[in-house]
Amino acid sequence: MAKITVKLTDSKIKSEISKHKKSPSSQKKLSDGDGLYLLLHIKGGTYWRFDYVRPISKKRSTISIGVYPEIGLADARRHREAFRELIAQGIDPSTERKQEEEKARFALNNTFEAVAKEFMQTEVVAEATRIRNGYVYQYLFDSIGKRPIHEITARQLLEVCQLYEKQGKPETARRMRSKAGQVFKYALVLGLCDRNVALDIQGLLKPHKQKHHAAITDPKAFGELLVKIDEYFKRGSAVMTYALQILPHVFVRPGELRHAEWKDIDFENRTWSYTPSKTENAIGTQLVVPLSNQVFALFTELHKITGGSEYCFANYWGKTRLLSDSSINKALKNLGFENGETTGHGFRATARTLLDEVLKFPIERIEQQLGHQVRDMHGRAYNRTKYLDERTAMMQAWSDYLDSLKEQALKS
Repeated sequence: MAKITVKLTDSKIKSEISKHKKSPSSQKKLSDGDGLYLLLHIKGGTYWRFDYVRPISKKRSTISIGVYPEIGLADARRHREAFRELIAQGIDPSTERKQEEEKARFALNNTFEAVAKEFMQTEVVAEATRIRNGYVYQYLFDSIGKRPIHEITARQLLEVCQLYEKQGKPETARRMRSKAGQVFKYALVLGLCDRNVALDIQGLLKPHKQKHHAAITDPKAFGELLVKIDEYFKRGSAVMTYALQILPHVFVRPGELRHAEWKDIDFENRTWSYTPSKTENAIGTQLVVPLSNQVFALFTELHKITGGSEYCFANYWGKTRLLSDSSINKALKNLGFENGETTGHGFRATARTLLDEVLKFPIERIEQQLGHQVRDMHGRAYNRTKYLDERTAMMQAWSDYLDSLKEQALKS
């Protein structure tokens, strides 16, 4: 005849615990049937246990449920029934628990913030870009940073980005989606999530309104600007004067000029070679800037001032020892160009327009010298060192043209 187990009650449990505390000579089991029991430990602890037979190996095993009274009788019974359902399906409760614990550890270790910070270590960007990206990442961390990256939905990311849109910050919202997309792409490669949800909301944010950098494209007005630049030394620093004088001739991005290093200036071959930061990750090839006679002379003079420094345009008063990000635009404003008439970046647009429309150089060579990716008739991207002789002639012609504009401005 099968042994009948009398079900436990809360009062019986409390009574047995009280008795055990008075004379804890050995461990005692209070059975509730179907494998569930309360273990009264010799040291006074009370623990729920569940005994069962493993579905595959048929070996006996025990799984812990928790401590009484934190887990009461009713909760312990619910655990038992859940375990029995798993066993009926051929699933070992111990194995299932280990998998759930592993999932929990995985989620804890792979939150969006944790993955993003790991990805950030792989980014190679300029310091100003790194700082700007830091703000964008922090906005994301504040909202979805603590969530496991594989659990974040497209809707959750969209709602966060749209909040910043409503605050009148559409550019911030777009940057948030873009940076989140890079993090999800990184997580996909590592197998930490199944999809890049940032791609799902592409096109759902307000479109970007193209803002062109202010530029002077009238030759007469440009000549007047060049004359004022030459006079800048009367009111500004020598280093800034050389920066303003050289930039229109080479029409690189202002940040690239500010970060120019003497090791990249080849005085023998009259070239300046560097990797543009904007396309460093995507392309990684160097841009060669041929130095016209005028630019070569300016760099030669500047070397006597900052040649002992790593950077060509060293600034001895700032923390970074470089001209600041906005210093060139401020200098142009001080020359009397108010209300966005021109910017340092605008010299690129000026050169592109006048080299094409006035000097009639091939647009492909101009685009190459601007550091843009240009493809041949077969769709292959030109190497930035290709057609160097043609570009050298173009850069000399451009400098000569700028000198002619200054002469006309001085005569008028």
